[in-house]
Amino acid sequence: MAILNSIMGNASEVEVAAIEEEFSSILIEDEKLVRVFKLVRDLFAFTDRRLIVVNKQGISGRKVDYHSIPYKSITHFSFETAGKVDLDSEMKIWISGGNFPVKKEFKRGIDVTDIQRILAGFILD
Repeated sequence: MAILNSIMGNASEVEVAAIEEEFSSILIEDEKLVRVFKLVRDLFAFTDRRLIVVNKQGISGRKVDYHSIPYKSITHFSFETAGKVDLDSEMKIWISGGNFPVKKEFKRGIDVTDIQRILAGFILD
């Protein structure tokens, strides 16, 4: 089922400890990973200072695009919980100066209310 969720574009949570080394070169001093989600090869991570979207490109995935979104740049966000027919949850984040939101889908079982609370805590603090 994890492969099917990845193909369909659904993210699943990754243990922070398992991914810390991959982020060590881009995190600033004292910045901490809070939650990380994986979508096939791509990742998005909530740190205590920003949201990092990682897009691995090409067949080998050696070319990597890191998109850093400081929480202060997020103008608003929305979350859609899973239903009976639509089993996925969705997060949309609008960035200051951008016309379209950053969208991510979560497989059933990911607590999007917890993710919303984490994001709201960083943005509203």
